[in-house]
Amino acid sequence: MRALPVFILLSGWLAQSVQAADAQDWLQRLADAEQRQSFQGTFVYERNGSFSTHEVWHQVQEGGEVRERLFQLDGPAQEVVRVNGRAQCVSGSLSDQMSDGQVWPARTFDAKQLSEWYDLRLAGESRVAGRPAMVLTLAPRDQHRYGFELHLDRDTGLPLKSLLLGDKGQLLERFQFTRINTATPPADADLQPSSSCKSVRVSEAQADKPAHWRSEWLPPGFSLTSAQERRSPASSDPVSSLLYSDGLARFSVFLEPLHGAVVEDARSQLGPTVMVSKRLSTADGDVMVTVVGEIPLGTAERVALSMRAAEASATQ
Repeated sequence: MRALPVFILLSGWLAQSVQAADAQDWLQRLADAEQRQSFQGTFVYERNGSFSTHEVWHQVQEGGEVRERLFQLDGPAQEVVRVNGRAQCVSGSLSDQMSDGQVWPARTFDAKQLSEWYDLRLAGESRVAGRPAMVLTLAPRDQHRYGFELHLDRDTGLPLKSLLLGDKGQLLERFQFTRINTATPPADADLQPSSSCKSVRVSEAQADKPAHWRSEWLPPGFSLTSAQERRSPASSDPVSSLLYSDGLARFSVFLEPLHGAVVEDARSQLGPTVMVSKRLSTADGDVMVTVVGEIPLGTAERVALSMRAAEASATQ
């Protein structure tokens, strides 16, 4: 009789281990599906109580190239065309943002790596857009990221519904298909941008050269995934842009010289997206540091305060 509690505990531990492994398998299916499965459909996007409807065409070509076009069907006309995750052109208000801005939760990630920062669990089954789905939850292991609830198509592993959840379980953002076709790949004509889609010209920092800026503190699991420079819309100065990710969540850091301009610090949040701007003093003059992304406000502020020039330490 005394061995019974130990057996029960062991059985519970084994069940949790099996469930975590199954959840990891489903997350890997999602990662593979978006690189191998063509589809087209319509989904709704909800943030901060507002809704919009979007058409998406996702084409995986021979050789593995992934082409994607997104078009907003209501409200302001907005469009994005991407190849292998890189924006080729954007229109509407998106043209004033960085090229990685998107309203579609396509990601390339490592399921095993994510399990270090999120508690992965299968939470049951559901039905979305007329298709059976498995529900996968990703609960953050610290206070520096949000939680996710993913409803994955049982047949393909594609995300039919994605919920981004705050620390108290509140809904911050929703993607949900109302129609999806995985049987008929999009035609080449569907991937062609409209005349209002403006080409994106961003010069990628060379891989053999370090970025001009670095962060002295990052949330655990986040790392630099790209460093870019572009011309400021307000001047001819280059604006440095650093993109960080933990494989699922991400945020960008923008750094722009002020040349004596008086700019106040700022902070705001719209749904899951935060924006924090801080003035930073360097040996070459003041710089405005702006952090934008899907992380809690306090985390974004700490990142902004930690930015330093790569060659020499900056002072606050």
